[in-house]
Amino acid sequence: MTVLDEVPAEPAAEANDARGRVAELHAIREQVRRGPSDRATEAQKAKGKLTARERIDLLLDEGSFNEVEPLRRHRATGFGLEAKRPYTDGVITGWGTVHGRTVFVYAHDFRIFGGALGEAHATKIHKIMDKAISAGAPLVSLNDGAGARIQEGVSALAGYGGIFQRNTRASGVIPQISVMLGPCAGGAAYSPALTDFVFMVRETSQMFITGPDVVQAVTGEKISQNGLGGADVHSEVSGVSHFAYDDEQTCIEEVRYLLSMLPQNNRENPPATPTSDPADRRGDVLLDLVPADGNRSYDMHKVIEELVDDGDYLEIHERWATNIIVALARLDGQVVGIIANQPASLAGVLDIEASEKAARFVQMCDAFNIPLVTLLDVPGFLPGVDQEHGGIIRHGAKLLYAYCNATVPRISLILRKAYGGAYIVMDSQSIGADLTYAWPTNEIAVMGAEGAANVIFRKQIAEADDPDAMRIAMVKEYKSELMHPYYAAERGLVDDVIDPAETREVLIRSLAMLRTKHADLPSRKHGNPPQ
Repeated sequence: MTVLDEVPAEPAAEANDARGRVAELHAIREQVRRGPSDRATEAQKAKGKLTARERIDLLLDEGSFNEVEPLRRHRATGFGLEAKRPYTDGVITGWGTVHGRTVFVYAHDFRIFGGALGEAHATKIHKIMDKAISAGAPLVSLNDGAGARIQEGVSALAGYGGIFQRNTRASGVIPQISVMLGPCAGGAAYSPALTDFVFMVRETSQMFITGPDVVQAVTGEKISQNGLGGADVHSEVSGVSHFAYDDEQTCIEEVRYLLSMLPQNNRENPPATPTSDPADRRGDVLLDLVPADGNRSYDMHKVIEELVDDGDYLEIHERWATNIIVALARLDGQVVGIIANQPASLAGVLDIEASEKAARFVQMCDAFNIPLVTLLDVPGFLPGVDQEHGGIIRHGAKLLYAYCNATVPRISLILRKAYGGAYIVMDSQSIGADLTYAWPTNEIAVMGAEGAANVIFRKQIAEADDPDAMRIAMVKEYKSELMHPYYAAERGLVDDVIDPAETREVLIRSLAMLRTKHADLPSRKHGNPPQ
């Protein structure tokens, strides 16, 4: 049960003239601004946390915040609630600007009822969500609450239902960002999970459906709150969190950066920014970054840095499913979404988690008119009993579905290996990529030459006087016939084989041509993607 915080006394008796009433209004506003008590503020600071208003001030441009319903108070009775009716009811709602563009926000105030959600609290959130949807502007939630207000019973639970319904209605319409700055337990965790991005702060924010005490009581497992649902767990293991930071200030600054790369809504394009990085800048260093030998590893991050404006990009899910990279960046000032295999992690194979990570990113980019650039160097799907039993077919199909369903401009570039079903899934021309390019180091095939030769020429190798020599000869023959760099281009499956040093210029020119792309979709209520 949440603690009932001390609150200031009721406002003074009604003033008799306009000046008196204005003075009374300013006194009430000051009371609202200060919060429930100095003691509650000190307790918040002692936990290393900022107050809700300090967080809003960090998020929004200076002086831009417009608060909605600051004087709202609950009407609940029982369990001492009627004697504790603080203004705001534990949540601050309103709108302001980030980099000059409108953003809606709500922030739980942990100093009031532990930030727990009651009927009035929920109604305020519902209202600001409705305004964000109707205005077509992003919504940021600054979460620091103790879940449902138990004293209000089922009314509090219904309040969460209204939030979930609006999260779903806003999905793909406006960007929704959840910033976890404190505990988030039980059903409250589902609202962040329904949004586009989740940010967390180490040590101070946690998310879980059932807390450590319940887990221990039911399963016997003993674990801390951070060990169960802390920022590192959700950014590395579960994939629930897209970003994790050491402090609130850095976290909120990165939220501002993310917003600068997103459109206001699904009817707009992302904001373009001027750049001094030449569109025709050559990338000769790429010739040394990527080894021609497909068995040698390299860091795909360095390739991305060489291609994008000023080497600057925002990686999403940086520490989860590291065998694939998804990031937002700019090419000639225009925002693009990049999906790239990472040879430095599991050789860049696709597995269950990588497929889910990339699929969600593709869907987000498609929803918000962000063109897709896919960099392929993939040896295939990860084999293994765990992968098959875990549903790699179903999860891999999520990525396939996401690409096939995307109508934004799509360009794929094959750097080296592109084998088997993974080649098809990673936005090949056959599933709708608008343009497909390849470097002269590309190898596109059903499988690697060694494996293919062992299957096709199994009998000849077995019957040869020198099987090893025969195998080497057959591998060489297979490569020369079916895996040379121009095989796919000769058949129209690759639009062009390009000089790696010219990649940036080729991508920028291609994206400029595709900027007016229009795709007609079949009439349907919605698809039924694999789950």
